[in-house]
Amino acid sequence: VQLVESGGGLAQPGESLRLSCIITRNLFAINSMAWYRQGPGKKREMVAQTIGRNMAIYSDSVKGRFTISTTGNTVNLQMNLLKSEDTAVYYCNIKARPISASPIMDYWGQGTQVTVSP
Repeated sequence: VQLVESGGGLAQPGESLRLSCIITRNLFAINSMAWYRQGPGKKREMVAQTIGRNMAIYSDSVKGRFTISTTGNTVNLQMNLLKSEDTAVYYCNIKARPISASPIMDYWGQGTQVTVSP
């Protein structure tokens, strides 16, 4: 299973970026989809995660500015009102069972750089 991310880049404070993550194969069951990030010199942290079909949780630092959404085998992160502290490598994560007999597995994308700078 590969998670292919796109949409990172350079933005100015106050601007928007949209990240996308495509899951390259069908899975038996997806338990959750999430975006994490790791800023310079910082630990990786959860930014947004789906809960069930229609709910999501967000870190306090992005609440009200970021929105996670899913469409088929794609999970997106809409990032509005970007701040310099949002600068980080962003990683897509899913927890899923690839086949019915497997335990829940943890899958990660390769990461995409987001830089917010004037």
